[in-house]
Order: sequence, then structure tokens, then C-alpha cells
Amino acid sequence: MNGRKRLKDLRDGLAGSDLLTDEVVSEQLTRNIQFFGMESQKKVTESFVVVIGLGGVGSHAASMLLRSGVGRLLLVDFDQVSLSSLNRHAVATREDVGIPKAICLQKHFSAIYPECQIEAKVQLYDASSEEEILSGNPDFVLDCIDNIDTKVALLAACVRRGLRVLSATGAGARADPTRIRIADLQESSNDPLSRAVRYRLRKDYGIDGGIPVVFSLEKPKVKLLPFKISAAEEENPLDYQIVPGFRVRIIPVLGTIPAIFGQVMASYVVTRLAGFSVQTEPVVNLDLDHYRILHQRLLEHEELIYGSAGQVLVDIEEIMYVVKELWHGRSARDQSQKGIGRKMWRSVNELMLVRWDKSKPATVSNLILLKFIEAEQHESTTIDRIREEEPEFYSLVTRVLRRAEMDFAL
Repeated sequence: MNGRKRLKDLRDGLAGSDLLTDEVVSEQLTRNIQFFGMESQKKVTESFVVVIGLGGVGSHAASMLLRSGVGRLLLVDFDQVSLSSLNRHAVATREDVGIPKAICLQKHFSAIYPECQIEAKVQLYDASSEEEILSGNPDFVLDCIDNIDTKVALLAACVRRGLRVLSATGAGARADPTRIRIADLQESSNDPLSRAVRYRLRKDYGIDGGIPVVFSLEKPKVKLLPFKISAAEEENPLDYQIVPGFRVRIIPVLGTIPAIFGQVMASYVVTRLAGFSVQTEPVVNLDLDHYRILHQRLLEHEELIYGSAGQVLVDIEEIMYVVKELWHGRSARDQSQKGIGRKMWRSVNELMLVRWDKSKPATVSNLILLKFIEAEQHESTTIDRIREEEPEFYSLVTRVLRRAEMDFAL
């Protein structure tokens, strides 16, 4: 059965899990099936994802979603492939220069995975196109737009509709791939686009957080290029603006960084579509001295409460794991609260580690991070009382500490 016949079958009703019974499709996706398992890969193959913005970031994200077996893609971009964009585009060639980015991806994607339902929309996302683009209950929306007004409108619409969305911030003017992170929009830093989006979402829509973003901790290395027609004359960029509100001046881009942004987005989305648990690294701005302080406080607290620090079975490296990976640098009682933004990541002045279960030693799977007053209250209660009076908090802590048991094979 050739690709065109399989594509016809798909459009006639063969979809999702049935696709994986096809010999060619199952072989093409065999590494994913081995990684996720058949049932989880079926979830990916049955998924519908919308990608808006198909430049350096969006084209790479969409490409890997396709190669991972996502069964339906809606690709949206109003712009065309340019010669200068070939340094960062996932699939475009010189022959594609001048054609719409959405059509370019659709053409190449159909040759890579013809069974995928691919719809291309050559249009700008705005309020008038919201229903057309976001209808159909997509399983995920990828925001790869670099314009603030459009980006804010899209994110607000996704929140209002209850759609899962992942947003990319600025990938231009950066060069360090080790500083790329995924976190809540509240926690992104060093990125002018993130700051503007945070402000606008809060001001215009009352949205404070809850939107995951891909961003870089690296400060931009270079600036926007000046807009000149000659060495002696600076032109007004607005005179050349085709779409109102969109940037005209050029930001230098190292092609590898937007490509990595796109790969990160695709990995985040595919694992969630598959139901595969991945814990993203928290953005915690603490240095080694902070962890040493927390370790010393734990030792002193143990001596005060238990008469000895002999039951402290963690070193500095394990303290770093507990504070950063498990509790994200903030009190266990603040984990689910809104309004915990970037300012909370900078100080341990009021924090300390204590045993969760006082009958067990202070190990990686039995330590919680609390504020001083919370720690004092915790020492005066019991696990059974917490389970009875605060079932949600009890469930949260036990779930987090269970992760430590798994990570350390305890």
C-alpha cells in the first residue's frame, strides 16, 4: 500500500490507533512505540495540534510533532519563506522562497508522513480568526509568534477556551543552548518579550500565570539592527511596516537556537500527549552558599529537636535536589498558590528543611521545605492529623516525596 493510498484511507476514516496497524507507519514510528509503548503512541497518533507561527521555532516544532506521529496538524502563518530565513527553517529550500510558510511545510510534511492530516492556513491570527483557528478542540496549541499583540491575544483566547498551550519567547540574539528552560510565564526572566507579554496579560486579561513557556535565561547578546537605506541616513521603520504592530527592524538570529526552541516545544507536547511523565527543571536562582545555609539549618534544627544530627542522611548535593527539584525553591505550602513569581526564587532567608515524618530519618524522601513559622507548626502536629485535617496538602507532599523514592530507587 503506497503513501497516497494510506492517505486516502485516513481521510476516508482510517485514523489514530488503526494507523499503527499499517506496516509502514508502525515501522516509521517504531522508535516512538518502543519508547512510549503502543497505547501511549496511539494517544499521540490520535492527537490534533495547532501550530501558529512557522518561522525558525514553529517550523522545527511542527516538524518534530509530525515525525513523532501526531495525526492531525493545523499550520498557521501569514508570512512567506524568505532567503534569509533558510538559516533557521526546518525544511524550506531555495525553491520555496516566496511561497507561504504554511504551504511550504504542508508540501514537505506530506512527503515525510503522508498519513498525517495537514491543514495549512495562510492568514494572520487575530480576534476575527480565533474561532476558525482554535475551534475543533485541539489537544495542544503552540504559540510561536514573535509579535506581542498577536501573542497576547492568542494566549488569552487559549486560557478562556481551556486549551492547553505552550508559548515560545524570544530565541533571537542568543547563543547558549544550555540556558533554555521551560517554566511558567511568571518565572521567565532576561527576556524582553516575556516581560511585555506578562504585563499585557495581567493588565488586559487579568491572567497572572498558568501558561508554560520556553525561554532562555541568557541575556540577549546583540541588538536589533538599525534601519537604514544608506550609511548616513536612518529611515523610519514604520514607513515600511506591512502589518501594523509587527517588528520591522531585524534581530540577528543564530539558526541553532530557534531550532532548539522548537525541538524543546515538540518534546514537551509529545510527552504530554502520550501521558509520559517528565519533570521539567525548575528555575531556581540559588547558589551553593544558599544550599549550604539550608543544610546547616537542618543540622542545627535536628540537634535542637532530636538532640543529635546523626539522623541527617543527606549531603549538599542531595539538599540541592530536595530544594530545587522537589520543592522548586519555595515552601511546600506555597506549591499550588498563585502569585508566586520570580521574586520568590531569590532568597532562603525564611526557609528551612524539616522531616515530614518525625519517626523517620532526614532523607531525600522525608524532607520538606517550609518557612520558619510553618516548620514550628509542623513540629507540633502529626502526619495522621495532617492527613485528616489537610488531605490536599497531605496528598501533595506524599506525591512529591514519592518522586524522590523513584529517582533514588529507594
